[in-house]
Parts: sequence; structure tokens; C-alpha cells
Amino acid sequence: MSTSIIQLVAREILDSRGNPTVEVEIGLSGGARARAMVPSGASTGAHEAFELRDHDTSRYHGKGVLNAVANARGPLFDAVRGLDATNQEGIDAALIAADGSDNKSRLGANAILAVSLAAARAAATARGVPLYRHIGGLLANTIPVPLMNVINGGAHADNGLDIQEFMLVPHGFTSFREALRAGAEIFHTLKKTLRERGLSTGVGDEGGYAPRLENNEQALTLLVEAIERCGYEPDAEISIALDVAATEFYDAEKKLYRFEGGLLTSGDLSSVYQGWCAKYPIASIEDGMSEDDWDGWRAHTAALGDQVQLVGDDLFVTNPERLETGIGTGAANAILIKPNQIGTVSETLETIQLAQRAAYGTILSHRSGETEDTSIADLAVGTNASQIKTGSLCRSERVAKYNQLLRIEAELGDAAVYAGMIFTPPDTGETGDSRDA
Repeated sequence: MSTSIIQLVAREILDSRGNPTVEVEIGLSGGARARAMVPSGASTGAHEAFELRDHDTSRYHGKGVLNAVANARGPLFDAVRGLDATNQEGIDAALIAADGSDNKSRLGANAILAVSLAAARAAATARGVPLYRHIGGLLANTIPVPLMNVINGGAHADNGLDIQEFMLVPHGFTSFREALRAGAEIFHTLKKTLRERGLSTGVGDEGGYAPRLENNEQALTLLVEAIERCGYEPDAEISIALDVAATEFYDAEKKLYRFEGGLLTSGDLSSVYQGWCAKYPIASIEDGMSEDDWDGWRAHTAALGDQVQLVGDDLFVTNPERLETGIGTGAANAILIKPNQIGTVSETLETIQLAQRAAYGTILSHRSGETEDTSIADLAVGTNASQIKTGSLCRSERVAKYNQLLRIEAELGDAAVYAGMIFTPPDTGETGDSRDA
């Protein structure tokens, strides 16, 4: 069999923050080879699959991944040696069984995902097809709307902003190429706007600017100004998305949110969002409530879910069981998909399929500690996901994903469908993209 796994090479490499991460390269019996690199998050949910680090303070301040690399070379390779790389479910089942824990804590989700994803890439190479085609077949033709992180706060910057990400959503275009151009133009206009006000144009972990502002609302005002200065129309062409990362400022004992110098209930915080949505072209709010504040999430969704996209990241952590709970209880209406939160390609695809069956929006996402691996771009197209988060319009580990989407769009030609217009304001009477709105 030309697609049998016969070789595995694992190594410790660096991510975009200069911290170690895992890379795995797999060789097949027919000669095909491929590699995968695993990212790492800064703002991580408590329910994510376990990222294995060495905690040896003599190396990389304890963040080394030599144990994860050894696990990839040893028990994980033993589990998949001789298996058919085109049988992704079989490979991932073997990896999960080799680990044997509930959250992949024995061998490490970082090691497991590296093997799983490298196998998928090697299978695509052996078949002579792009990864997105290997995953999605002939029906994979949707190019996702990018959520572009242009102002950083929270855990991604040291500037006092509570909100972790302020993003541009260029939905009102007929192609990804034109949407990307609009986002890049606004990004550079925003830099000019910040400089005119004497504000910093240094960037945070994901390439967005990290100015020290008076409050969170000032960031919204700056984005609207930059959109309009570029000649684009807020709402109709460009909207705004927020990643609040509310878990980061939630006091679990008091069940209150420490926000802008005060203590707010979940209802108070949702009221803040409602006020912003009435004033600014906000289309999406991610992690508006904390990861275990289910009551807050349900009330938040009841209040805003028919107006904007409400995305669960820490809430769902790409886990189908947590997503089932959300669907059943009316929490959120979209899910962020991060493969390293769950640990295998098959489980990632299972979660996406569950979300799409429930008409939840699906957003493929990078992590703040990224690599040059572009797999999430292919995963987004392969699953016809409506959106993708891959950071700002600078830093090559972010732009690499945008460039891959440009290549895929060009390769698809007339068959490419830009997901755009999914954020059509509800008062227009339009329902948007019925596949994944």
C-alpha cells in the first residue's frame, strides 16, 4: 500500500512568540512526505486538551516540548506505524487509544495533533490533491470571510484594554481577494490615524496595533473612522468583530466581571455589548461571557443572538460534548474551531459538522503563538466554513494563511464562492448565507 505510514520525524521548533512547539514529518511507503506544526495559545480555556510542556527551567524557561517530541517519536509512531494515511479516523482513533486519557494529558495534545495533521497532509500529497480537497472533496469551494485582528488588548497586549481583539470583517465583497485588499488598506489607514493622535503603532502577539487608549469604546470609534477614511461603508461592506475573552477578567467566586474598573454582573456586561451594537457596526462577539458562566451565556444569547453572531471559544473549546450542551441550552450561535483545543483532525471535523447541522457559524482559528503552517486555511475551505481568524495584516505567520487562501481562490477559479454577506444587518430582511450563517 503506497499510503502506509513508515516513517515519523519529530522535532522541537519555535513558534511566533519564540517559544518551543512540536513539528512532525511523516513519510509514506509510496514516497510521499509532509509535515505539520502545532500552535499554542496565550488565552487558553480550562477545558482545552492538554498541551504537554517539559517544565525544565534550565531550558526555555520551562516551556520546552522535548517530552512531547519523544512521545511523537515513540508511542504515537508505534500506534500509527503501518496504518493507511488516507484513513484519518483510523489513525486518530489509534492516537487517542495510545494516549488513553480524557484530555490527552498523558502524551500531549500538541504531540497528538502534530501526528494527526501530518498524516492528513501526507495523504493529500500521496493522492496528488490539495489538503482542502482531500478533506472536503469536490464540494469544498467556499472561501471564508476573514476576521482581521487590527487592535490588540487583553492577554495579547500590555495596554490596559479589557477586550482582547478588535477585528475588521470585510463581508461586503464578491471575492476574498477584494476583501483582503480592503482589510489591508484599512489596517494601514488605522496606523496613520493612530500616529496622528500620537498613539503607539507597535503591534501585539497577533500583529494588531496595541495603543494605550482611554477605554474600549475608543477602539471602536477609531475603527469606524479608519473604515470611512478608506472610502468603505461600515455595516454594508465592513463590520466589526470583538473577541472579549471574558474568562480572563471573570471573578468566579463573586460571579462578577472586572470590566473597565468596575464589577459587573453578566447582565450588566451584556447591556454594555447591547449599547455598543446599537451604536457601532458590530457583527460578531466572541467569548462575551466566561467559559463556565452558562446562565450568563443563555441570557446573553437571548438578548443579542438574533442581531449578531455570538461565538463560543473558551465556552466550547472545539469539543463536541460542550457544543452539544450549548446547542441544547441556547448558548451562543457560533463556534470557534481550534484544532489544538481538541487534538486530532477527526475530532475537529466532527465538531464542525455538529455545529453546521445546528446552523451554528463555524470560524477556523489560529492561536496567538503561531507557526508558518497554513493548514487552517485548507481546513476552512475543506469544510466550507463561513469564517477564519488568522490575525492581523502583518507578521508572516498570520499573512501566510491569507496568502494560502488567495492561492486556493485562484485555483478554484469560477467555482470559488466567497462566503461574504453572512453579516447582513437583520433589519434588511436578508438572511445571509444559509449554509453557515
